[in-house]
Amino acid sequence: MRRRDLLVLAGTAVLLPRTGTAQQRKMPVIGYLSGGSASFYATILPSFREGLGESGYVEGKNVAIEYRWAEGHYDRLPAMAAELVDRKVDLIVAGGGDEASRSAKQATAVIPIVFSSGGDPVADGRVVSLARPGGNLTGVSFLTVGLHPKRLELLAELVPQAQTIAMLAYANGPNAKTNFREVAEAAKALGKEFKPLAVSDDADFESEFASLQKLNGVALIVQTDPFIDARGDQLIALAARYAVPAIYGFRRLAVAGGLMSYGASINGVYRQVGVYAGKILTGAKPADLPVQQPTLFELVINLKTAKALGLSVPQSLVARADEVIE
Repeated sequence: MRRRDLLVLAGTAVLLPRTGTAQQRKMPVIGYLSGGSASFYATILPSFREGLGESGYVEGKNVAIEYRWAEGHYDRLPAMAAELVDRKVDLIVAGGGDEASRSAKQATAVIPIVFSSGGDPVADGRVVSLARPGGNLTGVSFLTVGLHPKRLELLAELVPQAQTIAMLAYANGPNAKTNFREVAEAAKALGKEFKPLAVSDDADFESEFASLQKLNGVALIVQTDPFIDARGDQLIALAARYAVPAIYGFRRLAVAGGLMSYGASINGVYRQVGVYAGKILTGAKPADLPVQQPTLFELVINLKTAKALGLSVPQSLVARADEVIE
């Protein structure tokens, strides 16, 4: 064998291990599928990244994230989920409403999925049980379904003169009927009338708020749904214009000018989603990670908004608030 051939072979022997090492160190990709909007989650994503960082993953450094935002249009989610599966992402994070994780589950039974869920993931078959989810899904259940009666109690305490409790919900959302039924029953138990307000597009909000002017003494519960949440600033402006006392599900909306909010800490939930995503990227299996439930619930009252509405907030309610905005 000629000396030149020996050098070529030697060079090949050196290059092969380097190629193999580069393949082993390929940066993992997370597909982030959300029924919500990028603007609403701009202050929430840092918490997700913080949780992801517990396992040493930093976006852009040793993990890539591809984002898909449905902006409250659930019909877009199946195609978005299929696109992420075709991209062969290593993990799908599904949030911003239950439809995101349902679409992800329909798209793949192999790629791990970490979800945030407002509904009951056991009841609708996404997981076998909270303790042992089985399959390729796990995550955090927000428990938003079931909290609306508690919001009604808080609203009735702040606005006892309200004889009618209205609820604004996204007509095409998966939880609208359940939410309406829960609040109607709770309102009846308190001796209040109930008025459902169903919206299906942006043009509906103005007319639904205007319809409340015909009622004497009304207070409003705003559903926690990605379609609704993405239009939070619009809702706050309408509530101020029509002088409607309203309670929301997330702190962000009370801070932005809403009267009051009560619900699980959304930042805490998404931090846990990030923790689970990191664990799975390092080898854990979704089936072995129990579905978590939030332990921190926040009551936020905006005294400035209450004053603008001519409301006097009971001191007993102020004392129970986790945050009071003056």
